[in-house]
Amino acid sequence: MTLSVKDRVFAAAEQISAERRPTVSTVRAAAGVSNADATRYLKEWIEEKQAAGGQVAATPAVLLEQAARLAGAVWAEASGVANERHAAAEAVWVQEKKDLNQEVAELVADLDRVTGEKEAAAAESAARIAELESQAAAMGEQLVQARTAERDAAAAASEAGTRAAAAEARAGALQEAHDALLQRITPEAPTQESTPEGSPDA
Repeated sequence: MTLSVKDRVFAAAEQISAERRPTVSTVRAAAGVSNADATRYLKEWIEEKQAAGGQVAATPAVLLEQAARLAGAVWAEASGVANERHAAAEAVWVQEKKDLNQEVAELVADLDRVTGEKEAAAAESAARIAELESQAAAMGEQLVQARTAERDAAAAASEAGTRAAAAEARAGALQEAHDALLQRITPEAPTQESTPEGSPDA
């Protein structure tokens, strides 16, 4: 059996009133009706409750005062606990910040040290490279000089060989001239002449 809109509003109001005072919005959401229907039938429900004597009596002033005191005490306790937790959290934060600052300072010191070592190593490497380049330049110059000297020595050796060959040729020519001259100035050996006529052997 399908309930009417009124029945759904009344049922929702009864259910909600078990926990808290029903309102238009809570009844409308629970009953699934329009805002106008919730407003209309909730008003009727309240009127019926009031007519039937079902209205909740007004809260006594003493009870309200005690409730206010209790709420104040709870609030004070909660505030104290919150302040303690805040103080503890702040102390932890301050310590963590201090530790972090110290760690950052140590990292900065390490970075400065590493940077210094790197710069020193770079300077040493640059000096070593400059020294090696200077040595290489000197060795290159010496190599050029050695090659020049080698070429000069080769040229001198070639020239000496040429002179030696020329001297040898002149010596040979002089020897030939000397031999020819000796042949010209040396008298020929006498040949045996015929025996003169009238010799005893004739």
